[in-house]
Amino acid sequence: MPDPESGRSGHRARRGLRFRLLVASVAVLVAVGLAVGVLVVRPGPVADWLGDPAGSPPPPPPVLAALGTGGPEPSPDGVRATVGPLVTGAGLGDLHVSVLDVVTGRTLFDQGGTTPTVPASTTKLATAVAVLAARGPGYRIPTRVVAGSAPGEVVLVGGGDPTVAVAGTGSYPGAARLDVLAEQVRRALGGTAPTRVVYDGSLYAGPVTGPGWDPDIPTGGFGAPITALMTDGARVDPKQATGYAPRYAAPDLTAAGQFAGRLGLPAGAVTRGVAPAGSGAAPATGGAAVSPGTELGRIESPPMIRMVDLMLGASDNIVAEALARQVALARQQPASFVGAATAVTAELADLGLTADGLRLVDGSGLSRDNRIPPVVLTRALALAGSGRRPELASVFGGLPVAGWSGTLRERYVAGSGSAAGAGVIRAKTGTLNGVHAISGVLTTVDGRLLAFAIMGDRVPVGPEQAQPKLDRIATAMAGCGCR
Repeated sequence: MPDPESGRSGHRARRGLRFRLLVASVAVLVAVGLAVGVLVVRPGPVADWLGDPAGSPPPPPPVLAALGTGGPEPSPDGVRATVGPLVTGAGLGDLHVSVLDVVTGRTLFDQGGTTPTVPASTTKLATAVAVLAARGPGYRIPTRVVAGSAPGEVVLVGGGDPTVAVAGTGSYPGAARLDVLAEQVRRALGGTAPTRVVYDGSLYAGPVTGPGWDPDIPTGGFGAPITALMTDGARVDPKQATGYAPRYAAPDLTAAGQFAGRLGLPAGAVTRGVAPAGSGAAPATGGAAVSPGTELGRIESPPMIRMVDLMLGASDNIVAEALARQVALARQQPASFVGAATAVTAELADLGLTADGLRLVDGSGLSRDNRIPPVVLTRALALAGSGRRPELASVFGGLPVAGWSGTLRERYVAGSGSAAGAGVIRAKTGTLNGVHAISGVLTTVDGRLLAFAIMGDRVPVGPEQAQPKLDRIATAMAGCGCR
């Protein structure tokens, strides 16, 4: 079962903790900013990335200069004394751990850190870093309509944006909307009435489900067939924006039918096809006959910086697969599971983030065939916090905050044994049956920023027993100076 914790909808009343958690969360972000040497706030590079649909953001200018290296660096012996008793005989199966100092990149603790391990949804960290490097934080995914081969025929061309909403009640904030696109098309057609919708999902190739996925994933509420055209992450009910949600079996056909309805056409007026050769001609202005392939309308996804937030915060598997395919397209690879895995692996290698045994087969971590050594994730986080690749710092904003948001909202709470980590740990979780992982950053009591990855395979206990044990390990590191 993929990330069952993301399907929890209950909310515990913890008003007394909110202010403390907010202050602690800001402290983590400031610590990241100090490690990077730049704190990303508006105005600044984020404003440029959000407002530039063309992509290619300029190098971010300094907004908050580094004031130093933070608190004193923990020693490997100190970390080992704190963490060692918690990772041995812990009933967590094959437990592999990597801890790095973000400022220096020095290894502070290693227990099988170079061992290829089933990562579950911590795979999304690799996807996030790869897509931010390959596309840039400002890139937006287009969904287009071009004129078909007959008068009134329009071709809806999927560009791989899974967040598209039908109207104003979508699953994702800031999503592009089919009703807006339909209005553009009506204006561009002028006096010509639309007669048929052809939907083109040919951008994606190969199988629509991933290798190594459990059989229930496409219909089990946490996954869906991966198509280049869909709305609301293929959710049947857009209001079920996070966690478990029934999904459409044919997301592209469903999206085309929804678009046809916005044009006033019946479901029978929808067919699969491909856009005319030479599509991409200058947009039509309306009132005149348009030639096949002329662009009639275009909408665009939120920028990559927001898409990464959506993926990491809710552990959104559909968005993850879409972003992995964006890496493939950026590197001229087929937009397929194989092409995406190849491209993400190559992008990580270009960033110096590789290790023996690294093997990716999807972008979400739903596959049990993925293998990531924990040190790859800690090095990725350390690189994102180093300032050498400022665009990668965008990954930190999307990480769930312990006891506060996303898949960590209901963890690190009172009575869990790890409440001291609330607000000072930001991390991505990963859960499959028998697999439990968490990877992110934390701030020690001395103000030092550490990157960590704790990954257990063949875990003999369920999430109710395994997750608190992982959380206590991270909390112990946050609570000690470890010198």
